[in-house]
Amino acid sequence: MAISKPFIALVLISMLLLVQAHEMVNELDEKNVTSSKINCGSACKARCRLSSRPNLCHRACGTCCARCNCVPPGTSGNQKVCPCYYNMTTHGGRRKCP
Repeated sequence: MAISKPFIALVLISMLLLVQAHEMVNELDEKNVTSSKINCGSACKARCRLSSRPNLCHRACGTCCARCNCVPPGTSGNQKVCPCYYNMTTHGGRRKCP
């Protein structure tokens, strides 16, 4: 049984449309990721304003914010709001993020 030329054309056009749709979705995802970056400097400044060791707090918070793109609200606690931030630990098993 031979495959007809219109059927082959339909399959090729469908595949082309599928590839284009996939590329459009990837472009939208990349735009959302880059446009939703938070300002880590100001977020960490607010988070560390009451810290007894502000330089250490800013450094750790900045690292965590850069990796997770999230800083919990307030000056302490609330870490479970940002799961990535909450789960990051040091080599000694202590929480890395203030």
